[in-house]
Amino acid sequence: MKITDLKCAIIGENPVVRITTDEGISGYGQAENTKPYLKPHVLFYKPYLLGEDPTNVERVMIKIRRMGAFKPWGSSVSAIEMALWDIAGKAAGLPVYKLLGGKVRDEVRVYNGGVRFPMAGSSPEDYAENMRKMMAAPEGFSIIKQAIGFHSAMTRQVPNFFYGDLTGGAPHANRGPLTEKGLKHVIACVEAMKDVLGDEVGLALDCGPGWMLPDAKRLAQALEPLNVMWLEDLLTGDYTPYVSADLYRDLTTSTSTPIHTGEQIYLRQNFKDLIEKQAVNVIGPDPEDVGGIAELKWIAEYADLHGIMMAPHGIFDALIGLAAEVQVASTLPANYIAFEYPVARPAWWYDIVSGLPDPIVKDGKIKVWDRPGLGVEFIVEAARVHLNPEDADFFD
Repeated sequence: MKITDLKCAIIGENPVVRITTDEGISGYGQAENTKPYLKPHVLFYKPYLLGEDPTNVERVMIKIRRMGAFKPWGSSVSAIEMALWDIAGKAAGLPVYKLLGGKVRDEVRVYNGGVRFPMAGSSPEDYAENMRKMMAAPEGFSIIKQAIGFHSAMTRQVPNFFYGDLTGGAPHANRGPLTEKGLKHVIACVEAMKDVLGDEVGLALDCGPGWMLPDAKRLAQALEPLNVMWLEDLLTGDYTPYVSADLYRDLTTSTSTPIHTGEQIYLRQNFKDLIEKQAVNVIGPDPEDVGGIAELKWIAEYADLHGIMMAPHGIFDALIGLAAEVQVASTLPANYIAFEYPVARPAWWYDIVSGLPDPIVKDGKIKVWDRPGLGVEFIVEAARVHLNPEDADFFD
């Protein structure tokens, strides 16, 4: 089997990769719906793929992996890797999890990232009300993640929140020391959420990045009695193109509150310091940024050897990304907690693919399916309607 073409179309908001072969099997991958600008970057890799056997996934990846980078520039490589596994599974007549070593669980737990409800403001009451709505969601999530601090509207909506200047334009670029008022406000909001959730639903907190180390320590220590699942991306994360393992280790060793990071990190090599220095308690690579699903599994296995837990990122990974997460999560070791559940944006994506369970999430888990490849296929005629004119031949 040989690769004959690499295509990329922006369907709705998502860059979608299609790899075609001379045996009529196509594979699909996807990048986050926040990255429609990636199409030229995906197509950059086309000359490196043509003529290769897509079922030799690692051989193909060796050619292109070195030309990716931290978020967002590892996304193209990651989407291509997913499409290669999709082809390999279809060619073998097996679900991708079989090619990754086989599943160790029949259902995979997810945590709520994508099911969101508008918030009226940033008060503790607003956060409590938001938790009540999330608890009532039909998915029955057992873990809910909520944004606070620099990853929320607090910087804009809470007066005198931090000693710094608001930066417009760049995503979550705000950074600086918190005021005493700001720190107390964050703690009050977390307490309000825990009052609603009790010990029935776990609460994870998406914090930044943007916190200074002393403030991060104060927050983590203040929240110790509340038993939150983790504090995510306090120091780096999001679009930060470095790791800062030594700073994270300082933070982690100062508190019993679990510390989490990793969504922006590309490749196993860039997780090495975090893992070997035991700089965090939980890592959260995103399969659509880290280099793909096999890369994520390797990182999870290595983290497990060092007592570090795994909660992959994925809020914007959409439905092909969701399928890829289910396949790899079913194969991960016991350090796996849950992956972040994405929803389709726009919602009509649910009408243009087949293969997902209905409902997708039940009691906070997704049942692992057994169809070949990633197990999700386009309903081509329904999907064609949403193609841009320049992508009219995407399914041809």
